[in-house]
Amino acid sequence: MQEALAQLKRYWGYDSFRGLQGEIIEHVMAGGDALVLMPTGAGKSLCYQLPALLDDAVTVVVSPLIALMQDQVEALEAMGIRAAYLNSSQSAGESRAIEQAARDGQIDLLYMAPERILSERGIDLLRQCHIGRIAIDEAHCVSQWGHDFRPEYAQLASLREHLPGVPCIALTATADATTRQEILTRLGLHDARVFVASFDRPNIRYTLVERRDARSQLLAFLEEQGRCAGVVYCLSRRKVEETAETLRASGYNALAYHAGMSNELRSEHQRRFLAEDDCIVVATIAFGMGIDKPNVRFVAHLDLPKSIEGYYQETGRAGRDGLDSQAWMVYGLQDVVQQRRLIDDSDADETHKRVMSAKLDAMLGLCETVHCRRARLLAYFDEHQPEGWECGNCDICLDPPVTIDGTELMQKLLSAIYRTGQRFGSGHVIDVLRGQDNVKVQRFGHHDLSVFGVGADLTAQQWRAYLRQAIAAGLVRVDHQQYGSLHLTEQARAVLKGQQPMRLRESLKKAARGTRASKKGGAAAAIPNFKPGSDAEQRFEALREWRREAASEAGVPPYVIFHDRTLTTIAEVNPVDADDLAGISGLGEKKLAKYGFQVLEICKQWP
Repeated sequence: MQEALAQLKRYWGYDSFRGLQGEIIEHVMAGGDALVLMPTGAGKSLCYQLPALLDDAVTVVVSPLIALMQDQVEALEAMGIRAAYLNSSQSAGESRAIEQAARDGQIDLLYMAPERILSERGIDLLRQCHIGRIAIDEAHCVSQWGHDFRPEYAQLASLREHLPGVPCIALTATADATTRQEILTRLGLHDARVFVASFDRPNIRYTLVERRDARSQLLAFLEEQGRCAGVVYCLSRRKVEETAETLRASGYNALAYHAGMSNELRSEHQRRFLAEDDCIVVATIAFGMGIDKPNVRFVAHLDLPKSIEGYYQETGRAGRDGLDSQAWMVYGLQDVVQQRRLIDDSDADETHKRVMSAKLDAMLGLCETVHCRRARLLAYFDEHQPEGWECGNCDICLDPPVTIDGTELMQKLLSAIYRTGQRFGSGHVIDVLRGQDNVKVQRFGHHDLSVFGVGADLTAQQWRAYLRQAIAAGLVRVDHQQYGSLHLTEQARAVLKGQQPMRLRESLKKAARGTRASKKGGAAAAIPNFKPGSDAEQRFEALREWRREAASEAGVPPYVIFHDRTLTTIAEVNPVDADDLAGISGLGEKKLAKYGFQVLEICKQWP
């Protein structure tokens, strides 16, 4: 491993491996197959990039998106590593030149899309090259139950037949136990060693708040963040456009991104997001997988994701550099109804619908938990913490919710659903509970029911909150095929009979505009927390401006030059010579040679 460590220092500027990296690289270099699960920002790519430098073979990387492979190749080339990609963005001449370079052994890492690699021409190319290993990035795309399923990924197992004996490493940041087994089976990795790192991202603060006025809440949240890069996810294209316009009207550098836009406009908005430090992209889930931008300071959701896997994948795009970041979401009862409708209306078979319903239930459970959100999130991925463990960096831990004995409240709610015939949606049931003597209530005679008005002391907002908790607890289900009608489950019987007490999170009549958790510990800053006006702050700002100009001149995103974490360290250390600069982690030989003098000249301005 000495040679591996030497290359790590030479190209990446690090003195040691992180977590499981060293163990994985040793296994890969010995020719073993592997499935690697690491959270975003933990250094998965290094597990196949570094081995590619330790032999004279080509490492072929299967990557699902053009933007993703281009981004990684730019970063590798900036470090002096021989990398290239083959995709539809290139001319025939460019493709032929890269193919020949691969045959001649002049490329260490060759990135290809699954469609390209499985084509007759792609297979012929691989057979003509000396292939050292195959790396399948974003391997969760193989899962038919997953949030990013891609049919072509399911065909990648055929590479084992075309290239017998060539080791394979599959990598992903998101996979529960079922998905892991599916990856192994579908890719034919029957003897692969499975490496599972912790799914925890301690630098991300999780905050999930009840929807009151989503746009006002979002603006309040953004005001706390300062001017920094972030992503806002919405379920529909229309909502994306409207939200982006709202943010622009409020003075934010906001861009829309969804599948209904032209390829040219999407590419331009993605380019700007990568290049600009304060750009906010408002997007559907069509945006994100190809984004390696390390200084995304927040990811916000204005709609409930359909699964914890999707939520984890999307929030994981924040804070890849390890600095403090935010995962913020508003949600409401309508989200549950809408997601249930999407499942019921899909063309999937009943088995698939049951799986997706279970995933939605788990997501709702994360929203309605009264215990540490991080502990619940990690437990979903089979990473269990000791009882009573708290992360100290989620809204529940920072501002614990008030819980009440909700047994009587729940009995009122369940009784109202039962006595109105389990035929009506939430709005009508809540009207009955609150004693709203409207036309619909009169028409069905529900003003004469014993439950009419028994919940008049609570607002409709409060009852919706308790109904969400009832759904999360498995007491009530929403039947979209019957127009969103509410039905009691078998578990509700014990609560109605008083055999099962219920603890509920208290729903307040009024809520703060933003997040109460942000008042304890502060929000993620747009820049590191230097003392205002200090030399370190001025060095950082000057370095960031220089980086922006250098990136523009090179035609690459600023983080390809240096990450914010690296600039922060330089600003704090204030190196005076090349030796000082070389001692800073994350600076490889090529970047030191190319940019070292300029960095030192900037630092001299604030001794």
